[in-house]
Amino acid sequence: MKVSRKRVLKGTAATAALLAAPHIAGAQAKVLKIGMPTILSGRVAQLGTSSRNAVLLEVEKINAVGGLAGRPIEMVIRDSKGQPQEAARVARELVNTDGCEMLIDAEASSGSFAVQEVVKDLGVLCIHTCSETSSLTADPKIRVPTAFRVCRQGIHDSIAGGEYAAKIAKAKGLKKWATCSPDYAYGRDSTQLFVEYLKVFNPDVEVITEAWPKLFQPDYTEVITKILQSKPQALYSCLWGGDLTSWIDQANIYAMFGQMEVFAINMADYTALTVVKNLPKGIHSGNRYIKTFPKTDANAKYGDEYRAKYKEYPTNWSWENAAGMQFLAAASKKANSADGAKIAEALRGLKIESPFGQDGTMTMRAEDQTVIGYAIGWGTTIAQEPYVPDVTPGDWNKIVELETAWKKKSGYL
Repeated sequence: MKVSRKRVLKGTAATAALLAAPHIAGAQAKVLKIGMPTILSGRVAQLGTSSRNAVLLEVEKINAVGGLAGRPIEMVIRDSKGQPQEAARVARELVNTDGCEMLIDAEASSGSFAVQEVVKDLGVLCIHTCSETSSLTADPKIRVPTAFRVCRQGIHDSIAGGEYAAKIAKAKGLKKWATCSPDYAYGRDSTQLFVEYLKVFNPDVEVITEAWPKLFQPDYTEVITKILQSKPQALYSCLWGGDLTSWIDQANIYAMFGQMEVFAINMADYTALTVVKNLPKGIHSGNRYIKTFPKTDANAKYGDEYRAKYKEYPTNWSWENAAGMQFLAAASKKANSADGAKIAEALRGLKIESPFGQDGTMTMRAEDQTVIGYAIGWGTTIAQEPYVPDVTPGDWNKIVELETAWKKKSGYL
């Protein structure tokens, strides 16, 4: 059979293409896509933008030294608009359609529980970086083997805050308390726990009124009026972000902060400190992110580095997402792999050095896959930088001891 030169050339070209295909596919496979559902629009878009900024800053550093086990990271970031059902849809699409091999879940608690269900179904590695509702990792019925939390959580803040507030209450005779927190999982969970530990450390206090504004509520007049009419001596709130700043600006009109001691756990974060029109002096707050706590060169350097790149200070969400990427990089190095299952195994019990650790380190606790040892403390505000000049650190030994008792009482152990 006579074979034409044209057919030989055509066959040679086809063979060459086939031989080249694995090389091309291999080169493409080296890029590691990581999906990130978060809130990039609406009243709390700052959550998403500061989370995204922090992740991209860390990705630059990781890729500069070779990526994860030799694979450069490509972030695929999507807006959930703060809607749980959209967060779940986006998370699923990031994996099934966009080809992401793992997720950085930078959602508020309302969205993170929805994302957790997707992770349970798909089995991908996920690091939750913003959800602070304790049950996400504490409740074994919700826990997923490939899902980890790298952010603060309500039970830790509540124990540290309850002890701090109880000392102030005893010193100043603050027995009658009010609460004002957002009406969803995080707000209910954190408020209940704060009051519980406030009473553990000072049994004489009582809550005489509660206010539960809706998430992203525009007008707080009715809420503020209700609080003032009850005449509490002290008030606790875990409002956050745009809700917190709007509430403070509106409460200032009624001179509310001069009529009671206020404990606003989410105040000590630049998203609030730099946005409130007239920052009241003497508001008690837990640290969220401030570059002066912990008072270390590493933390101050991170704050300045972030500000130089983005023209604003980091937020609580910034450090949480930065730490999430730090844990991911350290676990990949330990496992010598970019495989999600191997990284998940390496994450359990992993201790890393970090500017956000109370002693310069943080640990991914193996039994519930949540981070401990991060900087946690309380102080009072002033109207200008450093905003919260003196922070009293929380006692992590006491936090873990009381958290363990809480888990037993809650049926989580």
